[in-house]
Amino acid sequence: MANRITLNETSYHGKGAINSIVDEVKSRGWNKAFICSDPDLIKFKVTSKVTDVLDAAGLGYEIFSDVKPNPPIENVLSGVEAYKKAGADYIIAIGGGSAMDTAKAVGIIIKNPEFADVRSLEGVAPTKNKTVPIIAVPTTAGTAAEVTINYVITDLEKKRKFVCVDTNDIPVIACIDPDMMMSMPAGLCASTGMDALTHAIEGYTTKGAWEMTDMMHLKAIEIIGRSLRDSVKGDAKAREEMALGQYIAGMGFSNVGLGIDHSMAHTLSATYDTPHGVACAILLPTVMEYNAEHSGDKYREIAKAMGVEGTCDMSQAEYRKAAIDAVKSLSKDIGIPQDLKDIVKEEDLDFLADSAMADACCPGNPRDATKEDVLGLYRSLM
Repeated sequence: MANRITLNETSYHGKGAINSIVDEVKSRGWNKAFICSDPDLIKFKVTSKVTDVLDAAGLGYEIFSDVKPNPPIENVLSGVEAYKKAGADYIIAIGGGSAMDTAKAVGIIIKNPEFADVRSLEGVAPTKNKTVPIIAVPTTAGTAAEVTINYVITDLEKKRKFVCVDTNDIPVIACIDPDMMMSMPAGLCASTGMDALTHAIEGYTTKGAWEMTDMMHLKAIEIIGRSLRDSVKGDAKAREEMALGQYIAGMGFSNVGLGIDHSMAHTLSATYDTPHGVACAILLPTVMEYNAEHSGDKYREIAKAMGVEGTCDMSQAEYRKAAIDAVKSLSKDIGIPQDLKDIVKEEDLDFLADSAMADACCPGNPRDATKEDVLGLYRSLM
């Protein structure tokens, strides 16, 4: 079977990347942007960094600010109606995963109206047409939604998140500008950064991993491992490195999938509104322990990429423990909670496990998980 790699048509990296939007829009003959961004980014003038560029170039746009964290189905539907009324012909998504995911779902439905029932997009939906052209401008260093073929929507009625996987949804252009990420508070920087690390580690160990994506994931682990602590402290250089590290992780996992850390985290976010990156981070060391026997010698390379010295002289048990301990240490250093005691309720466990098992990320886990396994993992952190 051939391995597939799908990436953006064009991406720009580094300070000033957002200025490239003007040339791209003009060269493609687009006329009016539909800007997806959330109220806080507008309030704190992060969105205006992009709209100022558009204003200076005389480019038209309309702002859609009804973007909510963990975007629900209703959020997508209101976006579809707003896009139809705007008279726009492309989308600029400015924000974290919520803005990106909203933009992807809106763009897909506009071009594939037979999927107007948002739930019909779950899993690998057989859409025929590419999304409305999207320019993605991330403001967090974690989700890598600007380079992935995935998006996640929340079904409030059923209290679950569902993952949509579609090569037609990938943004045509990504502008990864670290200046757009400098306003992140420490807590958001920590949680999104751990989401990126989880992407890299799960992508490296997933069943679908292969040489090209291994290269991407190991480099992402190395960059995140050395940069996240200083990024949380607000260091500009570290935040620029995190912008790159999370993007590289996205290049990889988007093409090979994830595992049960993400399937378990998705249901925590849907049920308790736990920040996605926090949920991923709390689960990660425990899931790594669970998967260790099914990951060959990959934990040695993870430990090495995380900066652990002497891995070549370690036994298998030693380097596996070293990799897990390095992740635990990083998570603790940046203030991530270490358990689920204040999050998960005993009476919800059966529902949580069922939801995790039904999640699209579950089959990619290197070890085939049962519901009883997932229940045990949740309980071990309570």
